[in-house]
Amino acid sequence: MKAETLALHAGFKSDPTTKAATTPIYQTTSYTFDDTQHGADLFDLKVQGNIYTRIMNPTNSVLEERMAALEGGVGALAVASGMAAITYALQTI
Repeated sequence: MKAETLALHAGFKSDPTTKAATTPIYQTTSYTFDDTQHGADLFDLKVQGNIYTRIMNPTNSVLEERMAALEGGVGALAVASGMAAITYALQTI
């Protein structure tokens, strides 16, 4: 795909309920769990899902997938600030 197409569409999957044509901005801070075991599995990273907005949320996930697609990478990480980006970069060394 062309870069323009990736920039607009990569990482987005239409919500089957709302049929939204663009990525919604999720402003929630926390998410519900099906039961305590589901919550435990999420925190143990046994299943994929949203736990808390500062860790991950659907809006950031679309941004990360788009950046990875545009750069030809396998993944990307969006952080809240430049200082957070510097911290992440230095702590991986």
